[in-house]
Amino acid sequence: MLSSTTKNKLLTLASILALLLVWKLLAVFLNQEIIMPSPEITLVKLWMVISAHNFWPSVGATLSRGLIGFLISCAAGLVLGFCAGFSAPVYWLLQPWVTVIRTTPVMSVVILAIIWFQSDIVPIFVTFLMIFPIIYSNVVAGIKNVDQQLLEMAHMYRVKIRRIVFELYIPSILPYLLAGASNAMGITWKVIIAAEILSQPIFAVGTNLMIAKINLETAQVFAWTVVTIIISFIFEYLLNTLENKFRTWG
Repeated sequence: MLSSTTKNKLLTLASILALLLVWKLLAVFLNQEIIMPSPEITLVKLWMVISAHNFWPSVGATLSRGLIGFLISCAAGLVLGFCAGFSAPVYWLLQPWVTVIRTTPVMSVVILAIIWFQSDIVPIFVTFLMIFPIIYSNVVAGIKNVDQQLLEMAHMYRVKIRRIVFELYIPSILPYLLAGASNAMGITWKVIIAAEILSQPIFAVGTNLMIAKINLETAQVFAWTVVTIIISFIFEYLLNTLENKFRTWG
């Protein structure tokens, strides 16, 4: 009998193979590389992209922008989320701002950022605005969902504030924070690439995507897209692993 983990891995592998098969069939059916390059042509182009002199500088620059924007969002979301979670007036003061940020289209933010900032700063600013509401909302939700009975009992027995924070609030907030961070990390790379495509920094994955599009190098667009997917997968995997370890520990 196969274990549940093994079955899940086999199902995932079968799904990936099915995706590649559909991709190959579409490429054969259309028979136009400029519209749908085959997996093998994309693989060759991917190797050429990786071997290019500007590959690692571009990937490194995109990674640094993404992580900076993500970390700033997490820091601001934690601080303001704590303030809003513990103070109703602060929550209602921040609510219109958070709503506006959450509902503003990404492209509108990118265009305004291009007007306001240098091209290297645009992706960081856009990432911050798109990710902050996710982290903030999850922190507030974690605070609001603290077990009220345990909280009342702690106050009744005059438990120190430090113990209440570290033994009640933080364990309640962490699952929400990690879940939000995992979701936000996946969105980060989509936002970063979109901002780079429009702002065109010198070294950027998005810039290379735009150059490939202008040159009608569809296989190269696919190759850079694969690079982005791999980056996103690695970081989401790391955050999901951290989340699972926390749940096991908890």
